[in-house]
Amino acid sequence: MKHTDETGWKQAGKKRWLWVSATATVVYFVIHARRNLDALKRVAGEKLRGIVCSDRWCVYDDWPGKRQLCWAHVKRNWERQIERGGAAKRVGEDWLEGHRRVFELWHLFRGGGCTRAELDERMAPLTLAMLEMLGAGRRSRDRKFARFCTRLTGDFTHLWTFVDHDGVEPTNNHAERVLRRAVLWRRRSFGCHSADGCRFVERILTVVQTLRQQKRSVLKFLSDAIQAHRARQAPPRLATG
Repeated sequence: MKHTDETGWKQAGKKRWLWVSATATVVYFVIHARRNLDALKRVAGEKLRGIVCSDRWCVYDDWPGKRQLCWAHVKRNWERQIERGGAAKRVGEDWLEGHRRVFELWHLFRGGGCTRAELDERMAPLTLAMLEMLGAGRRSRDRKFARFCTRLTGDFTHLWTFVDHDGVEPTNNHAERVLRRAVLWRRRSFGCHSADGCRFVERILTVVQTLRQQKRSVLKFLSDAIQAHRARQAPPRLATG
């Protein structure tokens, strides 16, 4: 299970993208010139495997396996549609009510109030109702709103992977949390001046956030790595197991 996201970065004033892919125990950062499939393969692996949780950016459409769309991103998409008024507002408000009910069931399951089979059974009518909402949106005279609903219909099955797969969350909050330190760094430094600076950012963020996930001491790891380098010994392992 990989939670993957990207945010803007700068190298000598030029646009770059800071990508992250995070599992339960390892976090990996890459700064890339593009927001494309090549960048996704750099951060998630040349052979795209497993389940990816992400937003609706089109590059993730090339993921060959299971996907989980982030419900938080989709909610923000609907909130923007509601601001358009008319049919978008009516359908969007119905969708957000369905969203609320989906998360009520999810939290009930997480709290031990129902089994996964019961979660699946209770989600089924909501799934059908929300698919019908998209159908109403596709028939709207508002072309922009109709296009939004058409595209989301194509991604619809990716909204529900969390229902029947262990270890899958309905949001991409994990990736956003590990990106937060990088976003704060960017606000203070405005990016990097050189490619070497970008490599340092990638590596130190990877080390720090991975160790935090593993509840290991960052200071001790860096101290051991420096001592091993000076003694020409093998460095400590970041990824364990």
